[in-house]
Amino acid sequence: MAEESNEKFWQFLETVKELAIYKQTESDYSYYNLILKKAGQFLDNLHINLLKFAFSIRAYSPAIQMFQQIAADEPPPDGCNAFVVIHKKHTCKINEIKKLLKKAASRTRPYLFKGDHKFPTNKENLPVVILYAEMGTRTFSAFHKVLSEKAQNEEILYVLRHYIQKPSSRKMYLSGYGVELAIKSTEYKALDDTQVKTVTNTTVEDETETNEVQGFLFWKLKEIYSDLRDNLTAFQKYLIESNKQMTPLKVWELQDLSFQAASQIMSTPVYDAIKLMKDISQNFPIKARSLTRIAVNQHMREEIKENQKDLQDRFKIQPGDARLFINGLHVDMDVYDPFSILDMLKLEGKMMNGLRNLGINGEHMSKFFKLNSHIWEYTYVLDIRHSSIMWINDLENDDLYITWPTSCQKLLKPIFPGSIPSIRRNLHNLVLFIDPAQEYTLDFIKLADLFYSHEVPLRIGFVFILNTDDEVDGANDAGVALWRAFNYIAEEFDKSEAFISIVHMYQKVKKDQNILTVDNVKSVLQNTFPHANIWDILGIHSKYDEERKAGARFYKMTGLGPLPQALYNGEPFKHEEMNIKELKMAVLQRMMDASVYLQREVFLGTLNDHTNAIDFLMDRNNVVPRINSLILHTNQQYLNLISTSVTADVEDFSTFFFLDSQDKSAVIAKNMYYLTQDDDSVISAVTFWIIADFDKPSGRKLLFNALKHMKTSVHSRLGIIYNPTSKINEENTAISRGILAAFITQKNMFLRSFLGQLAKEETATAIYSGDKIKTFLIEGMDKNAFEKKYNTVGVNIFRTHQLFCQDVLKLPPGEMGIVSNGRFLGPLDEDFYVEDFYLLEKITFSNLGEKIKGIVENMGINANNMSDFIMKVDALMSSVPKRTSRYDVTFLRENHSVIKMNPQENDMFFSVIAIVDPLTREAQKMAQLLLVLGKIINMKIKLFMNCRGRLSEAPLDSFYRFVLEPELMSGANDVSSLGPVAKFLDIPESPLLILNMITPEGWLVETVHSNCDLDNIHLKDSEKTVTAEYELEYLLLEGQCFDKVTEQPPRGLQFTLGTKNKPVLVDTIAMANHGYFQLKANPGAWILRLHQGKSEDIYQIVGHKGTDSQADLGDVIVVLNSFKSKILEVKVKKETDKIKEDILTDEDEKTKGLWDSIKSFTVSLHKEDKKEKDVLNIFSVASGYLYERFLRK
Repeated sequence: MAEESNEKFWQFLETVKELAIYKQTESDYSYYNLILKKAGQFLDNLHINLLKFAFSIRAYSPAIQMFQQIAADEPPPDGCNAFVVIHKKHTCKINEIKKLLKKAASRTRPYLFKGDHKFPTNKENLPVVILYAEMGTRTFSAFHKVLSEKAQNEEILYVLRHYIQKPSSRKMYLSGYGVELAIKSTEYKALDDTQVKTVTNTTVEDETETNEVQGFLFWKLKEIYSDLRDNLTAFQKYLIESNKQMTPLKVWELQDLSFQAASQIMSTPVYDAIKLMKDISQNFPIKARSLTRIAVNQHMREEIKENQKDLQDRFKIQPGDARLFINGLHVDMDVYDPFSILDMLKLEGKMMNGLRNLGINGEHMSKFFKLNSHIWEYTYVLDIRHSSIMWINDLENDDLYITWPTSCQKLLKPIFPGSIPSIRRNLHNLVLFIDPAQEYTLDFIKLADLFYSHEVPLRIGFVFILNTDDEVDGANDAGVALWRAFNYIAEEFDKSEAFISIVHMYQKVKKDQNILTVDNVKSVLQNTFPHANIWDILGIHSKYDEERKAGARFYKMTGLGPLPQALYNGEPFKHEEMNIKELKMAVLQRMMDASVYLQREVFLGTLNDHTNAIDFLMDRNNVVPRINSLILHTNQQYLNLISTSVTADVEDFSTFFFLDSQDKSAVIAKNMYYLTQDDDSVISAVTFWIIADFDKPSGRKLLFNALKHMKTSVHSRLGIIYNPTSKINEENTAISRGILAAFITQKNMFLRSFLGQLAKEETATAIYSGDKIKTFLIEGMDKNAFEKKYNTVGVNIFRTHQLFCQDVLKLPPGEMGIVSNGRFLGPLDEDFYVEDFYLLEKITFSNLGEKIKGIVENMGINANNMSDFIMKVDALMSSVPKRTSRYDVTFLRENHSVIKMNPQENDMFFSVIAIVDPLTREAQKMAQLLLVLGKIINMKIKLFMNCRGRLSEAPLDSFYRFVLEPELMSGANDVSSLGPVAKFLDIPESPLLILNMITPEGWLVETVHSNCDLDNIHLKDSEKTVTAEYELEYLLLEGQCFDKVTEQPPRGLQFTLGTKNKPVLVDTIAMANHGYFQLKANPGAWILRLHQGKSEDIYQIVGHKGTDSQADLGDVIVVLNSFKSKILEVKVKKETDKIKEDILTDEDEKTKGLWDSIKSFTVSLHKEDKKEKDVLNIFSVASGYLYERFLRK
């Protein structure tokens, strides 16, 4: 529920807050159905089915156990069913909460996990109260009532963690794994098993219910000859038993076995075909003989070969390969587990439900699925065609490079590895931002001189960031003096000479200062240009001071972060690359990388000798005039704009107040007025909402910049959301009421001009000084309609908009923000420039807006609704996490080789494409998965028989069961069953068998009970049913570790995993190859540390990925709250005073001399001479899992 919506989670809690009372009177299964019924109030049918599936595979059990472990680490007070923790203070008495809150701010604030349930509130900086309780109990209800009231009053931040004081000791049966009963190859070939022992006393389905045995359709025979049912059943059992003989097959019998299996499957009624494939593949050793008697359908064989050739050409799918696609997404059968498939189905279901609610079905829905989003993760670069950049050289025009070739074709000639072709084209450009008042400038000048003097094929430019005070004098400010001197020399000679003079100036900088002084500038001017008047150049009335402020303006406009900054072909460098050594290598590396790209463009013909090099580089799609980190690097938050059945008017504040976030957003979207292009029929692919208090200067400036962007935009439309700062009344909303009245009454051609008038500060000053707003109306406006609406519009809509900002966008009153096709950016801490609107429009349009518009234009939707439709679809699809590409898999022919099952009519459906050889391990797993999916989702399935021909050996040599059910099953008397288990029935007695578990990645399972040796199962010697019980002992936490400096694995480094009270529960060593490590863990919140001793003394953790804590947090917190594998990446660095130390080197080894080495060598030779020759040495290579098993022996 919380994954769907945090609001829905808390609404659900309100409906079940005392539901646990029914546990005392109802059975577990009845209680389970009651909870599903309550959940049905908030979830649609698809998500209810997915919830049942999640319960079946125990998908959320690790999360529950995680909270239990966190509670145990607190630890809980004795005898408490529920308790609260307030900044490290505990209590299980409600009346003590107020007391503990008084001094909470003076105590340490607790760490909150990503999976915590936080009560919806508009403020985060509040005292944190964590409730540990079992949901649905009376104790929980009492605490919840008090804490939710305090949270609504913004007194606390209320966090709920599920906790059971006395959890049940009964263990749950898991599913989502495979069980293999493998036949040892020697036994399989040597033994002719003629006796079959049937396992008795089982509760599974009777084998005699099989539809077809050796060509006899017994269900039909029993229907026709009902009086002979007993005789037919006996005959059927005889055929089944004789069918299970495992006589080895001849080579010629094996060749077409896969096609014969496919022929039998294809001849079965379509709804039984997958069941038959499951039976054949999972019980192949006893089905093989009967398959040899099946005649291959030649039409099927020809069709399979045609389809295989097409699949091989388009998707590189070979005969025998297995593929599964759900809505075009590839499901890797080797890696994907049911837990990952559940996550996929939830995301797909969210998107499909949204599209269905927008009226999209069938073919159109599949078109939207094929759209790929998130291209804005690519690197955006700045446009360097700006007058503020002072280029000190020009490869295309300077005489220094006159001997270089000019043709781009030279890029295709072979060169030495690591070198860069010297071509007289400005294909490589470096821009350095220079602030003479900072020390880093000295390094930048040295670097530029290095590249320039060595004639590296690099155009170098400077942006001078200087003092912008008009009264500043070059005699007192070194930066101003440098600028004026540079302009003087450039005018008298050229910019290259001016740069050389700057280099000389910085060569005179004292080593202990590293900052340029006015004396350094004067000294070079006097020595190099003795006839120049120094004060005419540097003085306050200097004519060489033009455009001094341009560099600072350009730097501010770029949106780059703090200095130092540098650009290569417009792309910023990382902060850690900003020292001279790193920057030098980074520039050369980027030049080499760019050369590869340029070679490809020359080869393709897009770059040639007639192309302007700078325009070629700067006309690419990722070039922008400004880089705004708010747009490019913040987490993306999307609004759900799809309306439900709730209807409300935007001016009905009392009704709007009680709507949830989705309904509030939908009401705002439905009642929004827009400024569009002059032609109202134009479809806008990008919708902007600007949020501000337009009765404040900052809000009017935002409006002014938005209007300026709209003058040149061809893709956008503009809506307004009002977020007043103070208490709302008619006096302090004069400008906002004017904007609203204009939107309601005026046409686009006059609306833009009037809004521009209201955005001016002089207009606002005049209106608040007493001037009537009608004096600012422009010619052509419908003045009567405007005045009437202005005087009657009221302020309810402003209250509604303000509430929307607070509850949905979490924006305090007066704060500004932007919404672009449902994506919210805010709060805006700095000016949002016209260039920012351009960047945001470009990203939104190129990401999905343009593609959605192309589909919508061909759907026959009313033109007035198309722009709204595009906005809502974009918001929906962009909110889904990034996915891999979708595949459009089709078959040339589908008559004889493809099983087709149609979905239920008049309902949305999942498109499932399965490609499999029926006699493979993938078929053993896929068959059960498809059967389960068919009960969970409405799906349209196409299953292609991708058979292999000319088999020379048996394709399968084991029995197999894939343990997976669509929902929890009830047992006798409405009691929940023990759970899913794997059962093997009617297995031949003679072969020697071995039982293997095929579990999801990261599971460490161990046998806890069995009545025989599972590595050597001989049913002939067993007097009773063979049983085995496994336990999931640990979830493996895996990762890689590297030294940040050397980028090599730190040999011998040890990690520990524990809690704050028990720091060391398990430990491990980072392997020398690839730095791999694994830790045995259970669900919970753990702290990863370096082992006390040498590891902790020599190294420190400096970075990590895949963890659940921020990079700057002291402890590395790892949360295990699911059955899926978790992989970490840890970066470490040696302490400054331990650079030369090694974990694996002992102190006494360092003191050994030459004589010790010779002595050790001779002793080893002496021992080798006496080696006994009768010793048998056995070496074993073990995987991580096998190694764990060896340790337990």
